[in-house]
Amino acid sequence: MNGKSPIVLVTGASGFAGSHLVKHLIERHDLTCWTRSAPPPDIVDRATWTRIDMLDRERVRQGILALRPTAVYHCAGSAHVAHSWRDTAVPLASNALATHYLLDALRRAGSSSRVILPGSANVYAASTLPLREDSELGPSSPYAVSKLAQEQLGRRALIEDGIDVMLIRAFNHIGPRQSPAFAVAGWARQIARIERGGIDPVIRVGSLDTRRDLTDVRDTVRAYALLMDRGEPGTIYNVASGVARPMRDVLTALVARSRVPVGIAMDPTLLRPNDIPVLVGDSTRLRAATGWSPRFGFDRTLDDLLEYWRASDEKRTS
Repeated sequence: MNGKSPIVLVTGASGFAGSHLVKHLIERHDLTCWTRSAPPPDIVDRATWTRIDMLDRERVRQGILALRPTAVYHCAGSAHVAHSWRDTAVPLASNALATHYLLDALRRAGSSSRVILPGSANVYAASTLPLREDSELGPSSPYAVSKLAQEQLGRRALIEDGIDVMLIRAFNHIGPRQSPAFAVAGWARQIARIERGGIDPVIRVGSLDTRRDLTDVRDTVRAYALLMDRGEPGTIYNVASGVARPMRDVLTALVARSRVPVGIAMDPTLLRPNDIPVLVGDSTRLRAATGWSPRFGFDRTLDDLLEYWRASDEKRTS
């Protein structure tokens, strides 16, 4: 980063990772936040918010030209693997095409901005071993294909346009504000609703045999910020805890926190057509470059996630 005061842009700033990133950066930077939806109330007054659809090419181009950011965190996009099978055009547009529009706008503006592109560990081929950045690629869902395409667009922008792009492959991250469409957040929400008597005391689940590397979202976005300052453009960095947790154990840990008895029932409609059995990462490169390590323990993450949904359900019913 240069010696001037940075102009920091966060796209997708009201989303799950984006909103946590804004909260992390807000004490150190004046932020411009692009979003399609209303920002969370706890950060709405602490940044400049602009409604921008990343698929509106001309609007993105005009926005970049007016702002001329020195740092961009591109958190906008489609993030759900299972939903990507329902309409493959959605992740390809939201992740690949929108990224192309952003990078093209930076090129046309003659920008020297550094760009964080948060990609996904789903681009890797299935393996039971911790995945390194040089592990075999093998995207197995429309979502994963779209994230690999996004990554390749970042490489092209670096090589051909001279834009400092940091390429990140984030493994699963969980925590407060995550959509209940994702498994762990969905389980926590169901428990909160069961405790209030809003639904039957049974959590409906898909496969519990998979194992996932789960990092607290607040640790994940801290890695993004560290890589903005210390990362090497064009280098890929895994963001991962290095621990493969059986999803059955994660659900058991959440149910154990419930204030009332909760049952578990299999629901075939929740099974994915092609689910990776194990997904765990090696973040040695990230740790060496930045000194990063997780600060939020797994128990703290589950506690905070469940309390978030308890409070959210209380607001909806009060």
